[in-house]
Amino acid sequence: MHTPGVGCGMVFLDRGRILLLQRKKSPEAGAWGIPGGKVDFLETAEQAIRREALEETGLEAGIVSLLGLSEQLFHEEQQHWLGILYLARTYSGEARLLEPEKHGGIGWFPLGELPEKVTMPTLHAIDLLRDRAVV
Repeated sequence: MHTPGVGCGMVFLDRGRILLLQRKKSPEAGAWGIPGGKVDFLETAEQAIRREALEETGLEAGIVSLLGLSEQLFHEEQQHWLGILYLARTYSGEARLLEPEKHGGIGWFPLGELPEKVTMPTLHAIDLLRDRAVV
């Protein structure tokens, strides 16, 4: 029996730029996306995204707010994900690539100049940011 997975993602913004990582693994291998990952059993989504963001980027989120939800259906891979998206209103540290086995690169991208291939949760997060006039 297949069941949806629960994931989380964090938006880090800096002077009109968004932090993205290039995925190496399916789904959406090769696409650039916000830091994030799976929510573990008995871990809150906020705990999960703080952990994932720190593990992947070295950035420690301070004040975070719930941005919204992203649902992704990958029929070919037989995967269904519900992603809880957060915005880091404050953070500390310097962004760096900490999981090269999972990511091919890291970078800050102007919101108007995103890479050609971007993950669905990232597109959903940017839409939510625009709807709320955050960007």
